[in-house]
Amino acid sequence: MTFSGLVATGLLAAQPAAAADPTGYQNVRINEVTSSNSDTVELYNAGSTAVSISGWKMSDDSFSPQTFSPSSSTIQAGGFVTFNSPKGLGDSDKVVLYTSGGTVVDRVEWATNKAKPAMARCGGDGTGAWVTTTSAATFGSANAGGCPSSVPAASRVRINEVTSDGSDTVELYNGGTSAVSVGSWKYVDADTTHSAVSVSSSSPSATSIPAGGYVTFNSTIGLGDNDSVFLLDGSGNTVDSVTWTTGGATPSDERCANGTGWFQTSVTATPGGANSCSGSGGGGGGQTGHLLGGGGSLTSGCTPEAPSGTGSTPAGTLAWPGGLDVTIADNVCTFTTSTGPEGRDVSGLAFDPANPSVLWAAKNKNWLYKLVKSNGKWIPDASWSATGKQIHFSNGSGQPDSEGLTVGGNGHLYVTSERDNSNNTVPKDTIMEFDPAATGSTLTPIHQWDMTSQFPQLNTGSKDDANLGFEGVGYVPDSWLTANGWVDPLTGAAYNPANYPLHGSGLYFAGLEWDGTLHVYGLNSDGSFTTFGTIATGKASVMDVTFDAGTQRIVATCDNTCGETHTFMKVNASGALVPDVTYTNPAVMPTDNLEGFAIAPTSTCVNGSREAVWSDDGIYGFGSGTSSSGHALYSGTFPC
Repeated sequence: MTFSGLVATGLLAAQPAAAADPTGYQNVRINEVTSSNSDTVELYNAGSTAVSISGWKMSDDSFSPQTFSPSSSTIQAGGFVTFNSPKGLGDSDKVVLYTSGGTVVDRVEWATNKAKPAMARCGGDGTGAWVTTTSAATFGSANAGGCPSSVPAASRVRINEVTSDGSDTVELYNGGTSAVSVGSWKYVDADTTHSAVSVSSSSPSATSIPAGGYVTFNSTIGLGDNDSVFLLDGSGNTVDSVTWTTGGATPSDERCANGTGWFQTSVTATPGGANSCSGSGGGGGGQTGHLLGGGGSLTSGCTPEAPSGTGSTPAGTLAWPGGLDVTIADNVCTFTTSTGPEGRDVSGLAFDPANPSVLWAAKNKNWLYKLVKSNGKWIPDASWSATGKQIHFSNGSGQPDSEGLTVGGNGHLYVTSERDNSNNTVPKDTIMEFDPAATGSTLTPIHQWDMTSQFPQLNTGSKDDANLGFEGVGYVPDSWLTANGWVDPLTGAAYNPANYPLHGSGLYFAGLEWDGTLHVYGLNSDGSFTTFGTIATGKASVMDVTFDAGTQRIVATCDNTCGETHTFMKVNASGALVPDVTYTNPAVMPTDNLEGFAIAPTSTCVNGSREAVWSDDGIYGFGSGTSSSGHALYSGTFPC
């Protein structure tokens, strides 16, 4: 029986009205705990807005809820707050987190010594499985660095779907490569008066989950609105949890992507099978996002193109670290042109580092756009061109299949082309330099560098093969390469920009759709170029490349071919560029040919977040005829 039920029945004297729960409290998760010396607890805000935790309380397995003194009374979006337990934490203990109004926000339990040196969510802040870490030094920051390199098999079991519509069904999914025994595992809801119940004693009884398989059972303690499910292993360690708000788990809350992503409210429950991820994006718990905006009517000839080439998400991919809400960020059918009247094929995106209120966009059928914000939408800047500017090759002719776009150190636009669309069976892998200050409705390159001969595998006479060349490009400053100790593959020594006096102030990383590799070039002012070799991204394809100064990483983006993912590349201790971490898109986004990706500079940060923008090559949205079709741009948030 709930607290309000006890009051209503007269079993408990009426109490003063509790403080209202703060907006977004479901987005706050316990993220790391140590029972060594400091008894520190870390909280993480997985939402897109800041959350006040003023007056919040915590308890363990022996003392009642107590107030605590956090490092900040507000948790910024994507941010962390720490505090020391007011009563200490034991070797075998638990932490329960409450709002000032008494609502349970999150809970974690551990067995003897499992929180030494620390227990942390591994595989995604706020959403990963709980494991004992090798270091307790990650308080106040992301957990990845303190997580073990190999997550135990049992920690790959996740709560995958929950329904609170009467059947109160819980689905577990085993993302590991071997079966996991769950006969002694238990679960409990948000009611702290309830004792944990064994999975095997519930109906139907379950004792093992096969690799890649599912187990479902009906909760014997009931599940209601504003509730949670906490899954405990046989030793009492919390394995996973989910929290939802009023109406959230009806018909169900499910992870999207299946087994790994955040929770969203589904249209159809799928207990015992892969999640449909046909979510409305509304109503769920702290792990739910919303797709906002859209509307408008398709104009004649503006024809969405269904996505193709959908592949699986790579193993080890983490959930999107930014806000879970996404907004449609352009007007319907904005990008119709004389060479592309159907409005499709928006690809490369790049924020202008010198003016972050400007977003540059490349359309495959040889057009560039300067976009500015108006009423929350990115629209063509009429002072530059209300309809975009058409580009040609250096001879003033042809139709570059313009895919990738970046802003160089000199403020010029550098655009990649895979082929000439007027002769689309022949590859033409080039990088072109344009001066955005040039007048006129068409642009001709100042310089053009042709790398076609380096990719004979694309020259087969097939337009499909010719279309698998340079899909993205990113400018990477020399200062970052030298500061991080990148080893020049041409010399085997630390990269020295002075060895290449004509290349400017940075190198250009072109992403090859054919195999997901990055090709590094110095683009010389005399029209020649230096090839610095090839870098593996671990992806089947690359659709966009960007350098993000905020994370100090090179980002290789892949669309639905790789499960809508972004791989952040770093320089390792040996001086080589290697993948660091890979994130999915926010769960509410469609699974389309989302070929462009850009993150705003940190100078634009508000409440710990900055804008991220995606472009849909097919303007398909959630399907032709829906309110999202006909739109090319989506806007979300990324941590600062």
